[in-house]
Amino acid sequence: MEHWLNMRAADLGRGIASGEISPVALTQTYLEAIDAHVLRDQIYTVVTHERALAEAEAAERRAKSGQRLSLVDGVPISWKDLFDSAGTVTEAGTNLLKGRIPDQDARVLRIATMMGTVCLGKTQMSELAFSGLGLNPVKATPPCVNDAGAVPGGSSSGAGASVAFDLAACGIGSDTGGSVRIPAAWNDLVGLKTTAGRISIDGVVPLCKQFDTVGPLTRSVEDAALYLSVLEGRKPIDLRGCDLVGLRFADLQTVAQEDLDPTVAAVHAEMMQRLRQKGAEIVPLEVPDLTEAMGLSALLFTTEAYGLWKDQIEAAPDRMFPEILERFRIGKTHSGADYVAGWDRLMDLRRIWAEAVAGFDGVLSPTAPILPPNLERLQSDHAYYVKANLLALRNTRIANLMGLSALSLPTGTASCGLQIFGARYGEEALLRVGAAVETALA
Repeated sequence: MEHWLNMRAADLGRGIASGEISPVALTQTYLEAIDAHVLRDQIYTVVTHERALAEAEAAERRAKSGQRLSLVDGVPISWKDLFDSAGTVTEAGTNLLKGRIPDQDARVLRIATMMGTVCLGKTQMSELAFSGLGLNPVKATPPCVNDAGAVPGGSSSGAGASVAFDLAACGIGSDTGGSVRIPAAWNDLVGLKTTAGRISIDGVVPLCKQFDTVGPLTRSVEDAALYLSVLEGRKPIDLRGCDLVGLRFADLQTVAQEDLDPTVAAVHAEMMQRLRQKGAEIVPLEVPDLTEAMGLSALLFTTEAYGLWKDQIEAAPDRMFPEILERFRIGKTHSGADYVAGWDRLMDLRRIWAEAVAGFDGVLSPTAPILPPNLERLQSDHAYYVKANLLALRNTRIANLMGLSALSLPTGTASCGLQIFGARYGEEALLRVGAAVETALA
């Protein structure tokens, strides 16, 4: 049964459908693996044994009676600790919310449960989701699967680790500036950022409501497509027949390929060559106005984040990790007029982007320009922390600023992800492109 732990969710679902896998036995296998893992408390904030087994028993009854609700009905997954979970402590990685117990599930968790998912528990995260590194000294910092001395990427750090360390078949995270895609890249997973507004954030502890999104971290594009459908309560898209031949990609040059780690740069160049060999057309693309959009990040993200959290923060600032506290407080230096003007300009820049990428099936970049930074140095070197955090988030943030869907794929080189930007509300087309790229890179 241990081999179940590193199987793709879709394959586990097929095993349940065929009668070869029992949802109860599968869930028990995961729970036992979690409880026995030496890093359990660095990955999970809480393990919901009773809920998981009750949901698994219901899934087993449905499987036996031919009434399964989805392909992944009965497959156990984890949830980032900012999704409200009825009767279960939900603290969003911060002592500001210590002991907070919601009385109902987040809407997206309710929908996923109605589609047959099994909730294993809640995973660790960056404090209030405001860092791309995954470092959280006030709670716990999950491990990076490729480097025990490095951070795992955040803010959905535990979500990524739960899958990478074979302690969940999928981790549900959130992505405001890259928080699904960075841990996916640094832990060799697939990470899907959905378009803001597509999946409900009702009952999800917010950071920036204008940018907050929900998405899965998985072992394959098929799994990502399945969990997109589960989170929305609908049938999954058909990924059959996906092929690179005839697809046209832009290889984004502006911002996204500046100051790359040498390994990241070499891997990205290799990926472009491999995709060309498989029949894709790849065109270098400059979008000069993107630089201006990136310059709006501090204004737009920090102003909203501080506006949402200032009362709790200023009531107990000593409870916070100083680096996160400082980042929030940047938001109080901006005026309301500047914030409104910034959003007006960003909407103009989004239209410029849309015109620049029209005619491409996707826009490519390295997911993160750097490899996972050293954990100990991040805690002792302020300048290193600030630089690493900004670089980690830089390429992924492009999708959030431009209002896009986006996908990170593993490349076969540890902690190096390939990012594909899709259209706004274009997840279905993006996943089909991602499936073709995944096959080509296999």
